[in-house]
Amino acid sequence: MAMRLVSRKLGSKFLPMLSSTSLLHSHATSFGFKHVREEEKSQMVGNVFSSVASNYDLMNDLMSGGLHRLWKDRLVSMLNPFPGMKHLDVAGGTGDVAFRILDGISSIKRRANQDPRNDHLQEETQIHVCDINPNMLNVGRKRSLERGLGEDKSLIWVEGDAEALSFEDNTMDGYTIAFGIRNVTHIEKVLSEAYRVLKHGGRFLCLELSHVEAPVFKEL
Repeated sequence: MAMRLVSRKLGSKFLPMLSSTSLLHSHATSFGFKHVREEEKSQMVGNVFSSVASNYDLMNDLMSGGLHRLWKDRLVSMLNPFPGMKHLDVAGGTGDVAFRILDGISSIKRRANQDPRNDHLQEETQIHVCDINPNMLNVGRKRSLERGLGEDKSLIWVEGDAEALSFEDNTMDGYTIAFGIRNVTHIEKVLSEAYRVLKHGGRFLCLELSHVEAPVFKEL
């Protein structure tokens, strides 16, 4: 498991390096631990997530031994959400991260003796859940209804491509992507878009399972 927190202030130092190295592999990309043609990956990923959408979080339980729940808790803790924030959760269709962010904000409001159901306070916060797969978003919307969040105006579901976001420049206080960056075709485009939509000083957090190269840890 790997987690990265990067401020927008530092992003301009890394993006040129990522863009130049990506040119070395412009016609092939990874799918799992194998390489496929770029034009094939998006369809393959779409097919996989359309078929597993309703059981996606259960699949993460099996793959991580349930640890993904603790990792996501840590992700949101590092994000340090606050009332009134504008946040973008990419590849977050089932709402697993977004719900945690809202819970964190509600907890802050309760500690401040504010009513978390207060309409004008809810409208100040905007948590955009962006996913390219409509089936995943449908699962998230259903879960939000089950949680009693169906009328929550701070939770916004958006079907969109992480490589070409529809949001304006410098609009987001935070950007998270959990177990999603491995599934995009052009990682450098995703990072460039994240940098574009984040405000100066905004937070970028990426949570991902990664292949261990160090021999001493490979068998763990």
